[in-house]
Amino acid sequence: MIRLVLFDIDGTLVHTGGAGTAAFTKTFAKQFNLHHGTEKMKFAGRTDVSLVREFFRIHNVTATPEHFREFFEHYVFWLQHILEVNGGEMCRGVRDFIRDLRALPQPPVLGLLTGNVQIGAEIKLRHFGLWEIFQFGGFADDHEERDHIAAAALARARRVLGKDLRSEEIVVIGDTPFDVRCGKFIGAKTLAVATGGSKFEELKKCAADWTVEDLTRISAHEICS
Repeated sequence: MIRLVLFDIDGTLVHTGGAGTAAFTKTFAKQFNLHHGTEKMKFAGRTDVSLVREFFRIHNVTATPEHFREFFEHYVFWLQHILEVNGGEMCRGVRDFIRDLRALPQPPVLGLLTGNVQIGAEIKLRHFGLWEIFQFGGFADDHEERDHIAAAALARARRVLGKDLRSEEIVVIGDTPFDVRCGKFIGAKTLAVATGGSKFEELKKCAADWTVEDLTRISAHEICS
């Protein structure tokens, strides 16, 4: 029986219309007077902290705690503003899939496993009315590397659900090979969904437990039975 389902955010739950990337670009320009570089970076499956570190490296900015703090304080302002303008949309099948998970006779706890910092995750999901659905999660605040974010989410889950929670009672859902990899890193089952950063054919090579075009192609009962 599955007791916990952990969702990635960008490309899995929602499309923000590029709000995250735009907020990165705006923050670097306004706070650091750096106007180029994000167009060369690959955002899908990455963590916010690793992306900022890469940009600092491109521009020879010292990656001090003070610079990271300055970046994220302004990033969340721009993220909120740009989301309100861009709108974005929920990924196909998400609302019904979550409804069906919650309607199961023994519904799993729903959580997050994301490369977003927690406040960024909250801003994105509140915009779509999804934030309150998730009980806890693993975020880029926990660690810069996604595998270790997964480990942090697992540790948090065991504090909430009990130390007897087994890895095979968890499903990690995401849209990139990074999501599949970090799910396997903690021994969880994995569901790869081709609604975001990776094509279906690329995801198939990752050998997730399930690989689908979108969440209309699989049922809540199928992953939780």
